[in-house]
Amino acid sequence: MSGTPRAERGAAVVDFVLVSVLLTAIFLALVQLGLVLHVRNTLISCASEGARAGARADALPGEAEARTRSLVGASLSERYARSVRARESTVSGVRVVEVEVVAPLPVLGLLGPEGRLGVVGRAFREDQ
Repeated sequence: MSGTPRAERGAAVVDFVLVSVLLTAIFLALVQLGLVLHVRNTLISCASEGARAGARADALPGEAEARTRSLVGASLSERYARSVRARESTVSGVRVVEVEVVAPLPVLGLLGPEGRLGVVGRAFREDQ
């Protein structure tokens, strides 16, 4: 007879399954968090670059929004570029171009509810 009692036979398999399911869930949650941060940072970068394009002295109206839509569409997906708004505002007496992007929050891969992730990019107007 072996040193393991009959009642504990197969317990290692159950332990392995329970621990591996938990570790897999934690790993997938960390990967998803990384994806959310990547999408957020990409949107911030695209909004800032679009604002800089719209803040140039020779920029045409709507150029900031068009540039941002183009960058978001090329970087992520056209689905993330559906709600892009550009406007001019004043911050501490200085005119700035502000680009706001509202996009889906990726919950399961890149899929998720619409309009849950909002970012803003700003740039100083050159012609002041």
